[in-house]
Amino acid sequence: MSSPASTSRSRLIETAGIEIIPESARTATPRQLFWPWFAANVSVFGMSYGAFVLGFGISFWQATVVSIVGIVTSFALCGLVAIAGKRGSAPTMVLSRAAFGVEGNKVPGVVSWLVSIGWETSLAITAVLATSTIFERLGLDGGTGTKLVATIVVAALIVGASVLGYHTIMKLQSWLTWITGAITVLYLFMALPHVDLSAVGAVPNGSAAHMIGALVMVMTGFGLGWINIAADWSRYQHRNASDASIVAWNTIGGAAAPIILVIVGLLLAASDADFAANVGGDPVGALASILPTGILIPFLITAILALVSGAVLGIYSSGLTLLSLGIKVPRPAAAGIDGLILTVGTLFVVFVAQDFIGPFQSFLITLGVPLASWAGLLIADVLRRRKPYAEEELFDKRGRYGSWDAVSIVTLIVTSVIGWGLVVNTFAEAAAWNNWQGYLLGPLGLGGREGDWAYANLGVLLALVLSFLVGYFVRAPKIAAQEAKG
Repeated sequence: MSSPASTSRSRLIETAGIEIIPESARTATPRQLFWPWFAANVSVFGMSYGAFVLGFGISFWQATVVSIVGIVTSFALCGLVAIAGKRGSAPTMVLSRAAFGVEGNKVPGVVSWLVSIGWETSLAITAVLATSTIFERLGLDGGTGTKLVATIVVAALIVGASVLGYHTIMKLQSWLTWITGAITVLYLFMALPHVDLSAVGAVPNGSAAHMIGALVMVMTGFGLGWINIAADWSRYQHRNASDASIVAWNTIGGAAAPIILVIVGLLLAASDADFAANVGGDPVGALASILPTGILIPFLITAILALVSGAVLGIYSSGLTLLSLGIKVPRPAAAGIDGLILTVGTLFVVFVAQDFIGPFQSFLITLGVPLASWAGLLIADVLRRRKPYAEEELFDKRGRYGSWDAVSIVTLIVTSVIGWGLVVNTFAEAAAWNNWQGYLLGPLGLGGREGDWAYANLGVLLALVLSFLVGYFVRAPKIAAQEAKG
């Protein structure tokens, strides 16, 4: 195991990688967890989910209930994973070794890395597209040159903050919370006059299957999209911090802004069909279209800062995940590698790809299945344990956690195979590479790929619940034996 790194707050760049945070540096409190989660989720991008949710064919009230339940539940699950960070003072994908084995954890580690890369890249893409749209609204050139400069600036902000590390990011997130929060509130007030309550009330109800589909999309798009990095931000927590407080502050910080933003987004999307349609191609740009010209620059700055805030969390953690997979580079260098990938991905989507939301949602649901399975197993492991982790043995495949945990690995594979059979690619043209899914919908009598249940994305929920049950009950004796070793 690497020796504990100095994490002095006086250092400009955090030197800690995936090693255990020393006792002297574990000074954070649960309340401080509010800042990174709130700042990363106060983005007006959250309003675009109103259009995405209504796209499942449900009413405003159904969508409101689904959104609140999905947002709160998914961030509460993040809070449960964050408990592991307090107990083990290591990144999420190191602590996950207790459930999967030191070597076996590389399987979900790859999935986690892909999810983080995907999230941070999608946020960067959204920021670049928003810049182009707003420049055009202002009568300026929003073409190739603007997009290229925007990509460079956005990538530099994201990579720069992530390279500096935990303490710098925590300070930046507390400042960004106030800045982005204030402008977002102003935007909400300016957007409300565009709401047509009669049109909102006229949206018909959808089926239970459609509600479940929307619920899964919300959970995947919010909390489950962050769940693989939750412990990264709680590993500096004091060992005596309350588990309940950690869960509560994660949930409040993550869910508070999205609930309001999504509900306003629902009102706008239900009021204006053109607005709802445009959100898919350029989410923030569509939101800017209802603003007067004078507020566009403050709106753009706020939108970019909020999107960058979320991407910073992702790239910082994706760098840690890269290290957990065995890449032998310093943490700042790992962040730089992921930053390069982010930049290339952003350039490809902005200048080559024609559609944004299709591949994005298809990507989320596909990786959402194994990620949900991993989350179920890890949450079960966290809830079963009563003692701190044997920290040094998280890095030793000959230790109590072993090299491979057969039960967890087999469960992840089996539930993923079942789960993929119960989801379909709703963006067949934009992401044709994903049209193999949904192979169990017909044999199980759920109407096949064209039936109502095809869009319920049952596979994500099934993977989460089944894996949790296996982890909580089947692995219980093994967890007890591990803790009995002292």
